[in-house]
This record gives sequence, structure tokens and C-alpha cells, in this order.
Amino acid sequence: MSSPIRVVVADDQPLIRSGFAALIASAPDLEVVGEAADGVEALDLVRARRPDVVVLDIRMPRADGLATTRAITADPELESVRVLVLTTFETDDHIAEALRAGASGFVGKDIDPARLLDAVRTVAAGEALLSPAATRSLIHRYLAAPETAVPEARIEGTGLTPRELEVVALVAQGLDNAEIAEHLVVSPLTAKTHVTRAIGKLGVRDRAQLVVWAYRSGLMDGSPEGGPRR
Repeated sequence: MSSPIRVVVADDQPLIRSGFAALIASAPDLEVVGEAADGVEALDLVRARRPDVVVLDIRMPRADGLATTRAITADPELESVRVLVLTTFETDDHIAEALRAGASGFVGKDIDPARLLDAVRTVAAGEALLSPAATRSLIHRYLAAPETAVPEARIEGTGLTPRELEVVALVAQGLDNAEIAEHLVVSPLTAKTHVTRAIGKLGVRDRAQLVVWAYRSGLMDGSPEGGPRR
């Protein structure tokens, strides 16, 4: 039996924090290893407990979710920690800022309980929580901005094969592994392998940052339709 996914929950509202923690702890494959009331406390917990996923409220005292996300993703010793950002208001601005900060996922606090548990599992697995529509909207309006930070956002010299570039373009359009597999007529495992290799070659954290790289590098044409560059 595999080890449970270790989670830290951070929210400044005790009732919401304890509710999310109790929900996550109720899943047999998930384990809550700490709770924090603000960003500073959350960062200390993450450094001490080294969870797989930290669930962060975007609005917290001392250090908000965005600042805490930046601190986590900038620390090489926390490279394996994935961030799932929570907020009351799901706006393009908040989603874009969360992704720029290095978050792997973004969900509203009104999320269905089962979906929250799936979100934690998805982020822990290195997947991104972005629908195709949200991806296209965000990239077109925000993520192509110069201040978006991704390692070496250029195609030349990456070592990506033509097939891997094709897969990255499909990821950037919001397709998951099963959809990529169907599009390319390959197995889901093969699709996942291509995604994993692309992430490794580019030195990005996960699929969310892979989406950012695809647009910042010029691989995509930047249109709202999200088509690859021809």
C-alpha cells in the first residue's frame, strides 16, 4: 500500500480551516500533517513537515497565499511541494497571479467536497487544475505578460522532440492525459510519459508552469483559441 498524500491546510478562518482539514483527513489516501492560520505559519509548517501538497487561502494575514506560494516555489528544498490555492472569489486576476507565483492548482471555497479531494490528488500527481476554457482565457489575457517567470522560455536548445512539442501544445490548450492520448492515438501512459519528459527537459515544476512556458516561449500563437504556432 502506498503512503498517503501529506497535506498542510492554511486558512485564517478557524471554522473553514478545520472543516477542510477534517474533510481531507477523512480520505484514506490523504493525511493532514499540519494546519496554519496565516502565511508565515504555513511556510514554517511546510519547511518542517515537507508535505506533498499545501492548501492555501489566497487571503491571509502576515503573508497571503500568493506570497507564501512564491516563497515555497523559490525554495529549492521545497521543490517537491505542490500548492493548491483556495479563494472565495474565482477571478481571472487571482488565478493568473496564483499561477505566476507557481501554484499548481486553483479552486473556489465553494468547491464540492469530493472535487476538493480530487483536486488535492490531482495536484499531488503533478497535474494542473485548469479547464480548457480557463486556460485559453488566462493565457490570452495575462500569462503571456513579460513578468511571467518560467525557466528559459524559448524553444531553441530545449532538446524537446517534435512529438514532445506537440504534446506541450496540447497541454497548453487544457487537455488532460486521456484527451492527449485520444488526440494522438496513443495510450494514456505514453501521453503521460511525453508530458513528464517535457517537464523534465524544460525544468518547470508541473503542468501549470508547462502551460505558461508554452505561451512565453512562442510555441503557441497566443490567440484565444490557443492554437499552436504554425
